[in-house]
Formats: sequence, structure tokens, C-alpha cells
Amino acid sequence: MPRRPRISPALRVATLVPAVFVAVLFGWPLVALVRRAVESHDAGQGIGQLLEAADGWHLLALTLAQAVASSLLSLLVAAPIVWLLATVRLRGAAILRILVTVPFVLPTVVVGVAFRALLTGPLDFLGVDGGWIAILMAHVFLNVAVVVRVVTAAWLQVDPRTVEAARTLGATPWRAFWDVVAPRIAPAVAAAAALVLLFCSTSFGVIVILGNGTARTLETEIYQQAIAEFRVPEAVALSMLQIAVVACALVLARLLGGRGTVSGVSVVGREHRSPVGGLRWIPVIGTLVWAGLWLVLPVASLAVRSVRPDGRSWTFAGYRALVDTTFGDSPLMALRYSVTSALAAMVLAVIVGFLVAVSVTRGGGWAAQVTALFAVLPLGVSAVTLGFGYLLVVASLPRQVSASPLVIPAVQALLAVPVVAGIMIPALNQVPTGLRDAARVLGARPLWVLISVDLRLTVRSLCAAAGFAFVMAIGEFGATTFLARADTTTLPVMIGTLMSRPGLDNVATAMAASMVLIVVSAAVIAAIEIVGVGGTSASARPHDDRPHDQERV
Repeated sequence: MPRRPRISPALRVATLVPAVFVAVLFGWPLVALVRRAVESHDAGQGIGQLLEAADGWHLLALTLAQAVASSLLSLLVAAPIVWLLATVRLRGAAILRILVTVPFVLPTVVVGVAFRALLTGPLDFLGVDGGWIAILMAHVFLNVAVVVRVVTAAWLQVDPRTVEAARTLGATPWRAFWDVVAPRIAPAVAAAAALVLLFCSTSFGVIVILGNGTARTLETEIYQQAIAEFRVPEAVALSMLQIAVVACALVLARLLGGRGTVSGVSVVGREHRSPVGGLRWIPVIGTLVWAGLWLVLPVASLAVRSVRPDGRSWTFAGYRALVDTTFGDSPLMALRYSVTSALAAMVLAVIVGFLVAVSVTRGGGWAAQVTALFAVLPLGVSAVTLGFGYLLVVASLPRQVSASPLVIPAVQALLAVPVVAGIMIPALNQVPTGLRDAARVLGARPLWVLISVDLRLTVRSLCAAAGFAFVMAIGEFGATTFLARADTTTLPVMIGTLMSRPGLDNVATAMAASMVLIVVSAAVIAAIEIVGVGGTSASARPHDDRPHDQERV
């Protein structure tokens, strides 16, 4: 087992920063929720009674049913794309990976608007403008990336010589797949399904936009009870139930992920992807068309509807309205705040996430384990539940603190820290220990070793982690909805507000603002794909297919 490098006392103290950061920003709102739940119980209303009053058990069944259905549909839609990326050497594969990844990092409210444009535009003949069918379609669009990244990485690590041996013994291609490949990727398929289940059980923006006021889940009902009806005890009870559900889904994803996922891509798998030729072009083209229908058509429909909101005449009124301040702050001002807030959140997330990675890879011991546990804890609670907890906390603070412009960036950073840590831990593990030893022999202090060796060799991974943190922060909708004020309204929150208002002009503005967020997110993901996540050193393994989304948990 490789020797873990020593960590200086100063770095050891610095690695406690993530624990303190998460304990304050994550523990405080949860304690506020639990305290309010206890107070409600002491007042004579038990959690069970409150759940009955809020129809909690029925909402739990609906939440789990739509999450399971979304997981199964995501597996079916992603299957051809996984086959293409895992077995075919195709020019432009990086573009396909970008198309697959962009939906996953888009704000969920933007995805809801995109599918509203799709279902009332090209797919208007289906007669579906919202409801559960539309929600399931949007969830598939969002989560195909999870399945593709995780399962493709596992497939690429299957030794092709075992497949060739099966073929030599007379197995058909299908038989070789089912007997050799399928058992080896089955744990990764299960892990991907569990992750999709986790994400869909906490879906908020999609259901708010596409639910038509009738589709409800635990997530949306927490917001309804807390904000619209101000029934705080019922909202707290639903939050407690939501925490239990998401915690179970997170444990399931962790257990399956430990069995079936991988941290890198083997050279053997990558070198044995075969080129396209002859009749093989038929399934390849079919798969590309399939991917386009699911991943490109919704965005293209939104782009068209943003300049043709009524479906008949062309106009740029929605884009002109981005600078309109007639009724208060314009969407452009909200975008400016969103970018500023996301940049601040990115800096916080990168610092905290990098310190988590340093603690795990260089510290060792119980302190590193505690730090790593604290870093992933925010994934165990939905953003809406967390936002509701913050609402209770902020209400008890002095206005100077509650009105601070750092509140929203801090919450956004908290949700992005697990992504940064997930990318940086394998990157730091790839740094050769001998380089650190050589730097220490030459007289470098531990901090300078960290900067001149670890940080220098993982700078591309750090840039990619920063990019993911930025797009997650700029698109955060659930928690920010509870915390946004007139002067701290983010663009996703404004889009949700515009979509809830009557009038074609509001819809056009919301669609134009959504296109702005899509362009920003796509540009960042393209930059990440170009920079790469894993090229940390000459000894680093190939990184093009590393499952970023798998490392999120």
C-alpha cells in the first residue's frame, strides 16, 4: 500500500475548515428544522398527525413512483448512447459528451421551460403541455448524463480479450455481451439508477414549471406549505420525511457505487474501441438521431420559441425585455447578480473542496474520514429542505446578517463542495509520491510542496472542478427560492417567477432568459471538456470518459 505523505500542522488545521464550513452552513438549518419539529410535537401535534394533515404519505408514494419511473426511462434512453461511446471510435465523440453533460448541469427551471416550449411547439400534436408525462420526459433529459458517464466508464474497463475469447468459442455478439459484458457493468447500471432515483426524488424546478399546479411531490409541497400557506409545522414534518427518503436513496447510491463504479478509464478499454465502417454506420446514425431527439430537440425548441413565442410571428421582444426595468430589476440585472454570486460560490467551493481532497489524500486517519463525511452530507438533504431550514434561521438573525449578500453564495457553495472534492480526490491520488519526496529533500516546506507539486500537477482538474461549481451555483433554484429577495434575485428564480405570471410577454422573457443560461452553461461545459479533468501528470491515466456525475456522490 503506498505510503501516505505527512501533513504539516498548518495544513492539518486548514483541513478542519471544511468541517467547520459544513457544520455551520449545513448543520445549523437542520437543527432549526428539528427544533421546530420538536416544538410542534410539544404543542400536541405529532409528526404523524402533521403528515396526515399535509397528505404526506400519499406524496411520498407519488415522489417515489415518479423517481423510479424516471430511473427506468433514463436507463432505456441512455442505453444506445452508452453503447456508442463505449464500443465505437467516433470522431466528434467529445461533442456528443458535451451534449450529454449540458442538460445535467442546466437549472431545472430552465429544463422545465424548454420542455414547455417543446410540448407546446413541435410536439403539440401529443396534447401534452404538462403533468407527469412531461415531468418524466424532462427528468430523462436531465439524467441521461448520469447513466452515460457511469456505465460507459465501467464498460470501458471490461477487458476486450474476454469478449474476443467468447467470440472465438462460438458466441454471437449478443451472447458475448450478455455473458461477458453485462455481468461486469450490472453494478454500474444499478449505481446509475440509484443516483437518478436520488436526483429525481428531490426534483423541484421541473415539477413547478411542468406540474400545471396538479402534480405534487414532497419537494414541491414543502415549498407550498412553508411559503404559500405558511403552515410551518406541516412543512417541517414533510421536511423530516424528505430527509429520511433522500438519506435512504443516498445510502443506496453509495453502496451500489462502491460495488460498481470506477474512478478512471483503463487504457485497454479505450484502445479497443473499433472504427465505424460498412453496415455499422446504420446503428451509429440511428443512435446519433436518438440522442439528438432527446438532448437537442428540447433546447432547439426553446431557442425557436424564444423568438416566436406565439408560434406564428417572429420577434425579439423577449430578448429586448431582458433589459427592461419597468417593473423592477431586469433579467439582465438578475443575471449580473447570478454571475457574481456564482463566482463567489465557486471560489468558496474550490477552497473548501480542495481542502477536503487534501485531507482525504494526505491526512488520513479519523479526521480525514470525518471531513470527507461532512463534505458529502449536503447531498443527503434536498435543496428545498435546506432552503426552508435557512428561512427559519435567517428569520432569527439580525437584519445586518440576514441581508448579507454572502448568504446565497455560501449556500450555493455548500451544494457544490461535493463535486469539487469528488474531482480533486482522484486527481491528487494520481500525483506521484516520489515528486513530493524529492521536493522535501530539496528543502521545500509542506505548504510549498502542496503548491509546487500537487496544485501544479492538478491545475487542470482544479479548473474543471471550478467550472462545475460555477454552473451548479448559477443554476441553483431550490434553496435560492427561499432566500432570494428583491435585490438578490437570481436569474433561475426570476425565470420561475415569470413563468408563473399570465401573459405571453412574460413567457417570452422567461424563454429568452433561459436561453442565456443555456449558452453560459454550455460554454463552461465545453471548456471543461477541452481542459479535461484527469490530465494531471505524465503518469496519469486517460481521462476523457471519467464519470464526473458519478463523482458527485
